[in-house]
Amino acid sequence: MHHLPRVRALFLLNLKLKSTHQLKRTHAQLITSGLLKSPTLYAKLIQQYGALSDPQSTNLYAHFVFKHFDEPNLFLLNTLIRCTQPKDSILVFANWVSKATLIFDDFTYKFVLGACARLPSVSTLLVGSQIHARIIKHDVVSNILVQTTLVHFYASNKDFVSARRVFDEMAVKNSVTWNAMITGYCSQRESARDALVLFRDMLDDVCGVKPTDTTMVCVLSAASQLGVLETGACVHGYIEKAIWVPHNDVFIGTGLVGMYSKCGCVDGALSIFKRMKEKNILTWTAMATGLAIHGKGNEALVLLDVMEAYGIKPNAVTFTSLLSACCHSGLVEEGLHLFHMMKSNFDVMPQMQHYGCIVDMLSRRGYLKEAYEFVVGMPVEPDAVLWRSLLSACKVHGDVAMGEKVGKKLLHIQSAQTCADLTLKSEDYVALSNIYASAERWEDVEMVRQEMKVKGIENKAGCSSIQTSSNISNHVLDGL
Repeated sequence: MHHLPRVRALFLLNLKLKSTHQLKRTHAQLITSGLLKSPTLYAKLIQQYGALSDPQSTNLYAHFVFKHFDEPNLFLLNTLIRCTQPKDSILVFANWVSKATLIFDDFTYKFVLGACARLPSVSTLLVGSQIHARIIKHDVVSNILVQTTLVHFYASNKDFVSARRVFDEMAVKNSVTWNAMITGYCSQRESARDALVLFRDMLDDVCGVKPTDTTMVCVLSAASQLGVLETGACVHGYIEKAIWVPHNDVFIGTGLVGMYSKCGCVDGALSIFKRMKEKNILTWTAMATGLAIHGKGNEALVLLDVMEAYGIKPNAVTFTSLLSACCHSGLVEEGLHLFHMMKSNFDVMPQMQHYGCIVDMLSRRGYLKEAYEFVVGMPVEPDAVLWRSLLSACKVHGDVAMGEKVGKKLLHIQSAQTCADLTLKSEDYVALSNIYASAERWEDVEMVRQEMKVKGIENKAGCSSIQTSSNISNHVLDGL
């Protein structure tokens, strides 16, 4: 092993080494053999350390490899930025900007912007904007890969104005560019219509860039968020016309199942679901969610049995949908049985959303005492959402005593969170005030209102919006 051949070294580094111990042993063999001189081998080591599941080991050993190369190397720097954790990648880039000993290339900017996209925040948006300015200064902005990553970065950070500006300024776009912008719009409901408008523009584009399966999955997501069946049906029609066979493509088929479910047509979702030749866990979960939305609890539970027969193991999201179906259908016993089966039969640990489904299910049926005891007995600290759900049920069922107990617990949690959203605080105070008002306890109502004034918490006015399917379908998807 002292004279490990170079081919053998590359072979070892191309293996999927799953543990830090295995990789360190291979690393040591390369050092003792004297073969760790090539930038290619250094890059392979950095990639392998970057693929480890432990972020701390990833950063520590990847940096160790990089620092022990003889001299600064752009190829290795790019590999380090690409393979380490996003925050660390940004810091590495910033460090080398200050050193000014390497001239960055297109890949450097592409990888660091990709890191900024994976770590969206206000501070990341500022850093990415500064990187954008540097790209313009060094005249790298004409590269389509860098431009597309810029679109992706801004869209991931919800700065759609900047993303669209970069997108519109691009002289050449490919399908990845269009998908980056459409996907960004789909990331929040308020921009779903913009995604559909852009999809129409893509179809009209004179450059002839064709939608891909990724495009269609995003567009179906936008149609789902709008919830207008006519719009979703238009998208489905285009998919059929473009010779995509939905039941042959698991991702498009799953998107159609979700779209029809959320647009109020569960029969359409079931039709697509039954015709699909391949289904993954996302498909089954989308169908379970659709049945839950439409209050078909028994059908959703049958779906769990069919999943098992097909060898598909439900995950945490699937159980959220199934418990939600039990909740909306009033299947209390079935829901509690399912909740207890999660860990024992399927090795899925209950999470906060599962506890929330049980609380909601018990509360809807008027089992407020049982719901309260369930929350108090949880092995994890209940969050404000659970207490808020129970408080709402107390108002619906007119249980003032329980409502007062829950309301005070909720306000205690909120007071302990100094940075809590004032809008949510306002809702909690108003909910408790309304419970007192329903029992004509006006002195307590006044006490709650006075406390709101003292703490500077104002009641936010409500608002609502409407949309017409004809406007969306005729103006957004005209010509499909």
